[in-house]
Amino acid sequence: MFSARKDALPGPISGDGRVDTIIGKETEVKGTVTSAGVIRIDGKVEGEIIHKGDIAVGETGLVTANIKARNVAVGGTVNGNVEAAGKLELLPTARVVGDVKAGSLVISEGAYFKGHSDMTGREERPAKPPGGKS
Repeated sequence: MFSARKDALPGPISGDGRVDTIIGKETEVKGTVTSAGVIRIDGKVEGEIIHKGDIAVGETGLVTANIKARNVAVGGTVNGNVEAAGKLELLPTARVVGDVKAGSLVISEGAYFKGHSDMTGREERPAKPPGGKS
């Protein structure tokens, strides 16, 4: 009855393709969402998402919330700050307005991002002058 979705998001979420929770196109959630595992959001979420696992925002997903998760892939719209302990990936259809903090950040051609970004988990090193001599 249930089969693998052909429109699964690539990136940090793809793994074995398993999705634990789906917030469908016609679903609206308001408040604080806390969970673990993999969440795919194709509907609307407003409030705050604190998640121990991975989050995939599908092309029809509209999130007006701050997100804190392990890995995040965005194909839809996020209005709010995003904090990913691992990888944050903005796919070509993504629209993100807010500050982002991630261990790794990938912004695909065509994605829209307005805000500040911060790479975490790496020590700050001064830039080397041209020619490679310090």
